[in-house]
Amino acid sequence: MDKLKMHTPNKADENFKKLAALFPNAVTETIDENGVVVRAIDKDVLMQEISTTVVDGKEERYQFTWPDKKKSVLLANAPIAKTLRPCPAESVGKDGTPGGFDSENLYIEGDNLEVLKLLQETYLGKVKMIYIDPPYNTGNDFVYEDDFAQNTEEYLANSGQYDEEGNRLVLNTESDGRFHTKWLNMIYPRLKLAKDLLAEDGVIFISIDENEIENLKKIGNEIFGEQNFVGAVIWERAFAPKNDAKYLSDSHDYIVIFAKSISEFDIGLLPRSKEANSRYKNPDNDPRGPWSADNMTVKTYTASYDYSITTPNGNVVHPTDGRCWFTSKERMQKLIEDGRVWFGEDGGNMPRLKRYLSDVQQGMTATTIWKYTDVGHNQEGRQELKKLFDDKGYFDGPKPVRLLSRVLQIANVSADAVVLDFFSGSATTAHAVMQLNAEDGGNRKFIMVQLPEKTDEKSEAYKAGYQNICEIGKERIRRAGAKIKEENPMTTMDLDVGFRVLKCDSTNMKNVYYHPDEYEPSMFDSLADNIKEDRTPEDLLFQVMLDLGVLLSSKIEQTEIAGKKVFNVADNFLIACFDENVTDETITAIAKQKPYYFVMRDSSLASDSVATNFDQIFATYSPDTVRKVL
Repeated sequence: MDKLKMHTPNKADENFKKLAALFPNAVTETIDENGVVVRAIDKDVLMQEISTTVVDGKEERYQFTWPDKKKSVLLANAPIAKTLRPCPAESVGKDGTPGGFDSENLYIEGDNLEVLKLLQETYLGKVKMIYIDPPYNTGNDFVYEDDFAQNTEEYLANSGQYDEEGNRLVLNTESDGRFHTKWLNMIYPRLKLAKDLLAEDGVIFISIDENEIENLKKIGNEIFGEQNFVGAVIWERAFAPKNDAKYLSDSHDYIVIFAKSISEFDIGLLPRSKEANSRYKNPDNDPRGPWSADNMTVKTYTASYDYSITTPNGNVVHPTDGRCWFTSKERMQKLIEDGRVWFGEDGGNMPRLKRYLSDVQQGMTATTIWKYTDVGHNQEGRQELKKLFDDKGYFDGPKPVRLLSRVLQIANVSADAVVLDFFSGSATTAHAVMQLNAEDGGNRKFIMVQLPEKTDEKSEAYKAGYQNICEIGKERIRRAGAKIKEENPMTTMDLDVGFRVLKCDSTNMKNVYYHPDEYEPSMFDSLADNIKEDRTPEDLLFQVMLDLGVLLSSKIEQTEIAGKKVFNVADNFLIACFDENVTDETITAIAKQKPYYFVMRDSSLASDSVATNFDQIFATYSPDTVRKVL
């Protein structure tokens, strides 16, 4: 049986394999700094293969760079030995039951860089839409501080650990000489990882203000490709000017939009407004329905399109001012006979073409300016949250639900799509997803990711018992879900208003699991169990699901077979048993279910006899099952 790796992919290794598959003749060998023979890429051969100009050294070229950029790329690619541990006590069932664990939505607590790495296997290419509202780098907010001073091994060992004061966020003041650098180093690896999670028709929306809009656009061009830039929306977030502003009163933010592949992305249309539809009338009771009259002449002159038309009441009309009709005389006559031309109520006016409402695009293309009257403003976002929390203002700057509803429309999010927000904050995105599902009967799933940043001890939130931002976000989802079901009881009976809580933590496995060569053979008896003592079977199950790429929202059934706890995930796709002293009876019952994967601990089997029979049992009942061990 194969052993699970139980850590995230090494993106650099994966990129090497892709390059080697394209250009195998460029693969060579060299000696590394430790004198070990390693595989490498021959740059000269690769240059010949791609047959283009290669810029090297200090030669001038167009580029976007900043201090530590190379390290931020390495940070995005480096694997980590982490896991997501389930927390049923803080979860909510599909129907809103506290402690339920059957929801397909996820709320993940942890550093979003680590979480994005953990999701790479499971959600690769599966996310339709990402929305994030990252720190704006105003000089007063916080940015995630990733330690670029560590080497790769130190990073793998320490990533996610806090300093002595428990800090993970640092204030990025304008007086800091690395003002932009820190922000760029924070956002770059996260966007790089986020791109891989997007489906081919997926799209990402990033809220930002004027402090980093230029840098964000350049980073987006580099990561997603300039050709995949969809646009930059101006959101009118304020409805009144600030008269104490030093120069101009800022009334807007931006939302930068990139598609994974612009050729695959179909942008969503907005519903037609009553004002737009009001231009269509039906004064002649045309059976085709309401229509709007349109000019039938054009400036571009064509002699064959220059002719006279006799109106129904006998008037003869002709284009003027050097214009001509837009079509030939024959086609014009057919349009008239078909009743598609309007000559006015008396039948003697200049002809106009009927444009039918039923023929026009059944939706409106969004503009790049979103007015607060249409999508809400920052005060609306605050008021929405206060109403949910009994008029308490527990969160600064939440986005209004109407803004996220517009984002979901533009993203063209299908009824069963996955939506990700890895700067979840107050969880407006989750609220908007549930609201949309309630409106159209969809089953969209959300994944919220948020660092458990502590609330200020002097704040209303802290005094009310919310010790970190995650607690506010989870409670907002609970209350919003209950409110949606209460307001729409007949259409939300099957609405999923729950979420599974998962918390990012160190791996379930002891160091000996990853580095057995570092231990003396005499020590192995004391290290027979390679799993940490405080970890549960449920903890192990979710790390296995991450490793095998099984959706974390999958249905999980727990049964008992011959006295052993057995997990069945996604209807026999994965069966796992982590108990000790597993007998032939349990193995046989599992094999008869014919799972795609079966996973157990390396030391699970009750005896050498069971170990001897193991392969024969699966060969008899389920030879195609992929068997893995911890």
